[in-house]
Amino acid sequence: MSIGTCKTRHRTVSVNGLELFIREAGEPDRPAVLLLHGAPSSSHTFRNLLPLLADTAYLVAPDMPGFGFSEAPPQERYEYSFENLASTIEALTDVLGLKRMFLYVHDYGAPVAYQLALRRAERVLGLIVQNGSAHDEGMVGIWDDAKAFWADPSPENRAKLPDWLNFEGARAVYLDGVPERLKPLFPPECWHLDWERMSRPGNVEIQFKLFEDYKNYVARFPDISRYHREHQPPCLIIWGRHDVYYALDEIIAYARELERLEMHVLDGAHFLLETHCRECADAVRGFIASAAR
Repeated sequence: MSIGTCKTRHRTVSVNGLELFIREAGEPDRPAVLLLHGAPSSSHTFRNLLPLLADTAYLVAPDMPGFGFSEAPPQERYEYSFENLASTIEALTDVLGLKRMFLYVHDYGAPVAYQLALRRAERVLGLIVQNGSAHDEGMVGIWDDAKAFWADPSPENRAKLPDWLNFEGARAVYLDGVPERLKPLFPPECWHLDWERMSRPGNVEIQFKLFEDYKNYVARFPDISRYHREHQPPCLIIWGRHDVYYALDEIIAYARELERLEMHVLDGAHFLLETHCRECADAVRGFIASAAR
């Protein structure tokens, strides 16, 4: 492998008139891994993982529209729904020539990835799930106010939502639930970058639009369960047990549906790669090798 492919490369790709920023590493002739980030983050969340896996796979981590360094067109020019984000990412895979791939999903990456899987199951080599929900069991407690708003988006129910679309909210996603002994491992530039990108004109409204659309993803959980049972994609779960957003019961729901399932529960939180990147890389490397057998 050349030095250039061992290291992470950064570039912008034009997709259906949108400029999407991507990070990539590894040789294109290796098994492909599409890494889909959560919110309010971007492909920056995978910055330490990519070079660790460059000897194993061809890794592509895009910033979805409205996130990171990708274009954030106004809502009148782009529909901010997870279905449309998936269409844009699917078009990106076509531009890059990705035929079949592993889907690495985190948080908001899950609704995008599962849209892709439900549309074209034959392209999915396997699932790598890192603190992302696809079952009701994963969304308890902290989601109650969101569910009430989705059922009745009244001003009263909106007022009950936590005020998270601000700098303090961007920071809290990293540190909420994290034991004090782990907090020094989180570099503050993570939430500073997230907020700098999220505070672009009109972007807070974009983020709220996606939050509203998340209810449509939740409504598709039964479809996802059927996909799991019918297609039985190999699946690796790497989970931070201190995650306050997605409950640990989520992984048990996966275990009910999938036959080829490997699970690693680690002493981290929602942004597991900030504290356990090497452990996750080792698990992903072994999973890719075993899924190919």
